[in-house]
Amino acid sequence: MFEKRIYWIVKRVFDIFLTILLLLILSPLLLAVALAIKLSSPGEIFFKQQRLGLHGKVFWMYKFRSMVSNAVNIGSGMFVEKDDPRITRIGRILRKTDIDELPQLFNVLRGDMSLIGPRPAPLHHLKKYDKRQKKRLSVKPGITGWAQVNGRLALYWPERIELDLWYVENNSLWTDIRILMKTITVVLYRRGETAREDRKDVDPFMKL
Repeated sequence: MFEKRIYWIVKRVFDIFLTILLLLILSPLLLAVALAIKLSSPGEIFFKQQRLGLHGKVFWMYKFRSMVSNAVNIGSGMFVEKDDPRITRIGRILRKTDIDELPQLFNVLRGDMSLIGPRPAPLHHLKKYDKRQKKRLSVKPGITGWAQVNGRLALYWPERIELDLWYVENNSLWTDIRILMKTITVVLYRRGETAREDRKDVDPFMKL
């Protein structure tokens, strides 16, 4: 128990230090993206949505807006197809490179999220979890996680939950470092960004 408490303290310090460093390094990119979104499409720069945090606490998660304003109430609702016309020209680039996820660094600073952890789930998922699956909420959600570096969208939804539960039961500083390093490879080589063609359980919130 004491070792776990030390781990969570070190993890939080690590989150804050690395997040501030990333924000400083990426600040020119963040400003450029914000300006491009504002000039290319009417609407807000950021997209925000309520998600489930630690122990099911609801928080607002931020992303760069990659779709037209009010997209959730247009056409097919929350479901997003590969060639969805609601995605803006700038948005396609942001989504393909995962740059749209960068504002979640501010969620990490606020303490709503961690750099490493299960992806924050939409509110309606809580009703679908069984008792074991709810353990997924016993750690802070992350920008990247064990499921993201081991298949991501190429996985069926139950497979992703199992990987998240593995992380909950086996998290450690070394595991976090492994995930962080693997994330760089996944992003660079675009691994797991395409869902299987036979999948019927594509989660509509993964890239909103």
